[in-house]
Amino acid sequence: MTVTATLLKWIVPWEFSWVFLAGFVLTCVLYLRGSRRLSVSRSRRLAFWIGMAIIYLSLHTYLDYYAEHEFFMHRIQQLLLHHLAPLLIVTAFPGTVLRAGMPLAWRVHVLQPLRRSWPWRIVSGVLLNPTVATLLFIGFIVIWLIPSMQTLAMLDWRIYRFMNWSMLISGFAYWSLVLDHRPHPPGRMTAGLRVLSPALTMTPQILAGAIVTFSKTDLYPIFEICGRAFTFNVLTGQLIGGVIIWVPSALLESIGGLMALRQWLRLSRNGRLPRKPLRQRSAAATARVNAGRSS
Repeated sequence: MTVTATLLKWIVPWEFSWVFLAGFVLTCVLYLRGSRRLSVSRSRRLAFWIGMAIIYLSLHTYLDYYAEHEFFMHRIQQLLLHHLAPLLIVTAFPGTVLRAGMPLAWRVHVLQPLRRSWPWRIVSGVLLNPTVATLLFIGFIVIWLIPSMQTLAMLDWRIYRFMNWSMLISGFAYWSLVLDHRPHPPGRMTAGLRVLSPALTMTPQILAGAIVTFSKTDLYPIFEICGRAFTFNVLTGQLIGGVIIWVPSALLESIGGLMALRQWLRLSRNGRLPRKPLRQRSAAATARVNAGRSS
């Protein structure tokens, strides 16, 4: 009975949301339907379901209570939402599977008109712009680490939910660009930039993590006001949170960069990287010949 009660405590949401639950269940049903119609590898399915489980665990279980009452638990939640879950789900390339799981009427009368509508084109054009997506990916980490912004998020449930969803959406937008398996174009990032980008985005996170780690003052007293979930030293919890911002985040972005490098090598091996126009190649060849003659 004690074990069952403990499990129920973790499964039952700290803050229940019908909107989240409906969206989560709908996504799972569509993926199940689509994976029956398409050939999806076991590794892709596993990555998708682990990513979905992480999102549910982070937003709709008792873990959310600890995230609201302890700084380092909050950083674990943000790491899962911003880095790990989007990275796993994007790796599974679920778009075609989810589309295949939709009824034909949905695809014809809902999805196609939506993708052609001007609001969708504007939103997707902004969020999936490489510069905007990269700045948002870094910016939301830094913004929500500012003590005053963290205080606002903890005192207002609407800002708190916006914070969580901003981390999740910016993570999806960024990793979908970095892990795009297509050449450029139609991919929005060049293959080389996909490899370089994680090295650029991890630098501000490492700096922010170091500042929090080595701080000798309590930067986030709001967790004292909310009531801390654990009783150990405040600065110890803050140090752990800083290390989480610093090390695991950089590790996951390094993994993402290596995955982008693998995609780059695959595109190069298959001859799918864009080549220079014929005029540029002729000019380069002529320059090399002239250089050889002059030497």
